[in-house]
Amino acid sequence: MTIPLFGTGAQLDEIRPQLERRILGVLDSGRFVGGPEVEAFEREFAEYLGVSEVVGVGNGTDAITIALMCLGVGPGDDVVVPSFTFYASAEAIPHTGARPVFCDVDPETFCVTPETVERALTPQTRAVVAVDLFGRPAPVTDLRESLAERGIPVLEDAAQAAGAELDGVRAGAMGDVATFSFFPSKNLPGAGDGGAIVTSRPEIAERARLLRHHGSRDKQTFTTVGFNSRLDALQATVLRLTLERLDEWNERRRALAAAYAEAGLGAHARLPGDPPGGRHVHHLYVIAAPDADELARRLEKAGIDTRAYYRTPVHRQPAMEPWGAGIDLPGTEQAARENLALPMGPAYGSDVAAAVLEALHA
Repeated sequence: MTIPLFGTGAQLDEIRPQLERRILGVLDSGRFVGGPEVEAFEREFAEYLGVSEVVGVGNGTDAITIALMCLGVGPGDDVVVPSFTFYASAEAIPHTGARPVFCDVDPETFCVTPETVERALTPQTRAVVAVDLFGRPAPVTDLRESLAERGIPVLEDAAQAAGAELDGVRAGAMGDVATFSFFPSKNLPGAGDGGAIVTSRPEIAERARLLRHHGSRDKQTFTTVGFNSRLDALQATVLRLTLERLDEWNERRRALAAAYAEAGLGAHARLPGDPPGGRHVHHLYVIAAPDADELARRLEKAGIDTRAYYRTPVHRQPAMEPWGAGIDLPGTEQAARENLALPMGPAYGSDVAAAVLEALHA
């Protein structure tokens, strides 16, 4: 038996009849870009997160670029961003004209801390990107408090953490602005690309709506150079349905994480845990061990899919050489070297944890 890293197909099979009806409804309506489905999703997602504004866009990368521009980031500015993250978290920054400045992470949590960010600040820092990595919320509230006197806003990249919480606040509601991706493998999945900008600051939402639509409010007058980055109605109708299942699916993810721990995986690696006062939602179930590559070989031999993430951190990627050369980030290098993702998803049960442990013991 082969156990894939994700069980995306089985997850969508649970809602296939409702999904097909909703998609046919959009096709029959003839409203494919924007319209009532997008507006309904934006309203429902805002209510779920506890924020006042959600602005749907074409994908999570555009969401970061547009959100940074809404914060006033532009040429001559610096934006602090972790290097242990998906490439898009940093890739979005040069599109604003600003410079990415890479900071370290805590290798125990894989997230930034106020201390790692502090070491990366420059006189030109205009914003900080904090990533809720692998489903664990970063300490965004603490980070905002530490930066408040200097007037530096925090963008929370919550793409991997829909439904996570910290001190009773949803991931995506902690930053001055936050962004989401709805790629099909995410906790809140669409059936293709999609993203959102989230905030409780009306001026940011207004600017985001202008920028996502060519810099125009009426399709006749274009007041700024914007983007063609709109959430389409087909994705919105899928997201309205998956949002209804998000908490249930996240509880299943947490149950599998508990099963891994109960089966004894902690004897082989450091396991991902909840932050103090928070709830991890395990977009990925990522363990850490000095012999991570050896563990991967043993599991792959048993037909269990694994994946090491960000072995080459963003600051060492060829495209980031102008900004990343010569930087020393020891926590990032440790996290990159020791991490290993195991099968995770709401379609999986405790039998997956048992299979993993059997393979490791064999």
